[in-house]
Amino acid sequence: MLITHETWPRSAPEAEAEQGRLAGAVDVSVPLGPHRYIAGLDVAYAVDSSRVAGAVVVLDADTLAVEDMATAVMDVEFPYVPGLLAFRELPALIAALAELTVEPDVLVCDGYGIAHPRRFGLACHLGVLSGKPTLGVAKTAFVGQFAEPGDRRGEASELVHDGAVVGAALRTQYATKPIFVSPGHLVTVEDATRLALRLAPKYRLPETTRLADQLSRRALGGAEG
Repeated sequence: MLITHETWPRSAPEAEAEQGRLAGAVDVSVPLGPHRYIAGLDVAYAVDSSRVAGAVVVLDADTLAVEDMATAVMDVEFPYVPGLLAFRELPALIAALAELTVEPDVLVCDGYGIAHPRRFGLACHLGVLSGKPTLGVAKTAFVGQFAEPGDRRGEASELVHDGAVVGAALRTQYATKPIFVSPGHLVTVEDATRLALRLAPKYRLPETTRLADQLSRRALGGAEG
């Protein structure tokens, strides 16, 4: 069941306090259980960043066929602050999730989970609110150090921040740049990494991320057209 905030924070100090309050609920020690539907979530911003389109695409876990999709376009109400992007993006993503007719079992966010300065990135936030296994997949590392993984598909190295493993640098295709996977809630680093690789059979980015990105851009273009 998806829950949300009664009142969303309006300032950076309020948002950081909310992250601190919710971070204790994050659990990344749970192995990923059986799952039939996997959702990819992403957002697109208007050129002036005044509006955002949230998109969710639900895929069959075995075939990666699209089973459902939904979007929501709304005004951005929170300022741009690194580490607090969830407060800009989650309202639209939550609204899009509410429009689905197929309920996903796992959520894959374009962003970070515990690979975050306060161990509470967007994937953690959405995981705690939804109570579902959630992970983040990003194109670049936000925090932490890693050794360059080998060139072969499936090669990975630990992403380490302040002495703790917070994710993995994962090579999804031969000799391409790695992606950065971090668990958000109810999934381990290892399971999140394996799932991200399985979701990327052809391209650098997982299908969940690719398709949600395309859908969010179409939704924003349609809203502004």
